[in-house]
Amino acid sequence: MNTPEEPQSLLICLKAARANLMPGLIIQGLMLGLVLAYYRFEPVRQTLNLLALQKQQWGYGFTVLISVFAGALLPEVLKICFFQKGSIRLENFREFAFGMIFWAILGCSVDTLYRFQGAWFGSTPSFAVLAKKVAVDQFIYNPIYAAPVTVWAYEWKNSHYTLTGISGWFTPRYYRVKVLPTLIATWGVWFPVVTIIYSLPPLLQIPLFGLALSFWVLLVTYINAKKKKSL
Repeated sequence: MNTPEEPQSLLICLKAARANLMPGLIIQGLMLGLVLAYYRFEPVRQTLNLLALQKQQWGYGFTVLISVFAGALLPEVLKICFFQKGSIRLENFREFAFGMIFWAILGCSVDTLYRFQGAWFGSTPSFAVLAKKVAVDQFIYNPIYAAPVTVWAYEWKNSHYTLTGISGWFTPRYYRVKVLPTLIATWGVWFPVVTIIYSLPPLLQIPLFGLALSFWVLLVTYINAKKKKSL
């Protein structure tokens, strides 16, 4: 039996997917071009291999740095430039502090997922291996961990770090109304992107994840700035 919020949830999912369609296609095109360039052009391969070397040397430290830069620092810098006319506010430091912790943790969880997937399925970019990795990533890791944790974290931040109503976060209704739209939007953008990422050598997967996240932040900030100017 359908409950009243189910049609609304579906509508939110469709709107989220539609809003992310063009940015997602742009990011997917950029990532695909970068991967093709890696396999076809020596200068690009050498440049990306330098990133792979840094990842090998720094391990999770590299993951934290690139995740914090792409997910926390870059958004605040762009917000200051596009929306605040260069004015730095206290809220920027608060947002950065939250983003730094959140993206450091999420980036390390992604790194761990990539490591385990490599151990489970191998590193050969064959169709069978890619299919298994993408399936685990998008249909197990995302629905069970990444999407709910992201929604919970931002819900907690937006409620001024109180735990009021936390019991409602673990209900089917909450998942359907709050988490599912985020998951649908994530699938629309990241399903092809993670396929591209998994086609690269293991040490390049986190650097490419960071680049994809950076592209996403840049595009969303640019689109939001254009919308604001048109109002």
